[in-house]
Amino acid sequence: MSEIIGKSTSRREFLKDTGKLAAVSSLAMGLGARAYAGENNTLQVALVGCGGRGTGAAANALSVKQGPIKLVAMADAFENRLKDSYAGLKGRYNDQVDVPEDRKFLGFDAYRKAMDCLKPGDIVILATPPAFRWVHFTYAIEKRLNVFMEKPVTVDGPTSKRMFTLGEQASAKNLKVGVGLMSRHSRALQELVKRVQDGEIGDVILQRGYRMHGPAGFFNSPPKPADISDLCYQIRRFHSFIWASGGNFSDFYIHIIDHLGWIKGEWPVKAMGLGGRHYRQSPEGITYVDQNFDTYSVEYTYADGSKFFFDGRCMENCASPYASYLHGTKGVAIASKSGDCGQPSSIYKGQDPTQGTAVWQSRVPRDQQDPYQNEWNDLVDAIRADKPYNEVKYGVECSLVTSMGRMSAHTGQEITFEQMLNCPHEMAPGLDKLTMDSPAPLQPDANGRYPVPQPGITRDREY
Repeated sequence: MSEIIGKSTSRREFLKDTGKLAAVSSLAMGLGARAYAGENNTLQVALVGCGGRGTGAAANALSVKQGPIKLVAMADAFENRLKDSYAGLKGRYNDQVDVPEDRKFLGFDAYRKAMDCLKPGDIVILATPPAFRWVHFTYAIEKRLNVFMEKPVTVDGPTSKRMFTLGEQASAKNLKVGVGLMSRHSRALQELVKRVQDGEIGDVILQRGYRMHGPAGFFNSPPKPADISDLCYQIRRFHSFIWASGGNFSDFYIHIIDHLGWIKGEWPVKAMGLGGRHYRQSPEGITYVDQNFDTYSVEYTYADGSKFFFDGRCMENCASPYASYLHGTKGVAIASKSGDCGQPSSIYKGQDPTQGTAVWQSRVPRDQQDPYQNEWNDLVDAIRADKPYNEVKYGVECSLVTSMGRMSAHTGQEITFEQMLNCPHEMAPGLDKLTMDSPAPLQPDANGRYPVPQPGITRDREY
């Protein structure tokens, strides 16, 4: 596979001309809107990755009101996840779920079988751990399918370069691609972006982001049971392993990093991070074997010297701020009041929103308040109206910026955007050839513990 970015690519070279990917005309492939919707106007959907987020994305797809949509195939590595997902979706969207037993697929090649059930112009949802994104996206492009992929879309430099290339290939085939960075589809944040970039809070000089709460998802993991392979254990508990997900830093923190960069109108150029592992035992005394830090703190720097401070923590019984802020020379804005993109967004005079005078607060119509649904409405609208639509480029850029902060904390070094992009460490090569008998990308020691980041000791890679 050719790559658009070489080993010494600069940030400026690959960030320029953002619009090029989306500008390719459908005439190049002779595909019109009718070809995407299918002759009977029904869009068929295949779900690849049947966990909570994949099931949620499928529910959003089936809730779109712009013409008929049906779920016709499902794929996962684990039977229980597929069964649970199917039962939930069938119970809620009975008439729109047409997935008989012979269109339910298991295993590492299941994604191919599910996509083979679709026709060109249908939609595949890619919601497996992000390490597999480039593998599945490659086949989706080959099958000429529109795509919705979950975030993050990459966790290291080599796969990021691969995904940039694939994004261009998708545009060349006039495929529509959505990325699950739903903040971009928050109507409140869209209005805030406009107001901040129009100068309502003056020059942005500081941003702050926080996500702190108790352990969630598969943040930590006990030793592997004897009845499962290392490979399946790491995929099942993907938040615990950097190769599979970027760890909890990439999976949990990407949304706030995304929308603050979007509002600023650029990506940070470097990061200096720190973090630590504190309580690595369960209340029952079981030692956790995952790779995550319990706390992270990253200082991101933009090209103009302004700063973005991000703090994350997964600990019980601690303060739990989960919000994002922008400070400007004329005032302060709250981007997310609570959560990844919690409404309302607001602007205040002064630097303290608890004491300042409110200047503006978002008011969004009830039917547009859910950004998860908005992103699906926007994607399907682009498919049916044959509008240019490809979110891959900024999805990969945001994944790289997130990885840049994670790598800085894990190595104890300042990491630039170029260093993250050009870092040669591909954490899990050969995933396109994976089978159930393949060795896991991460091997445990004699005590069943996996390698963890050692800042200052391992400095040119994360473990």
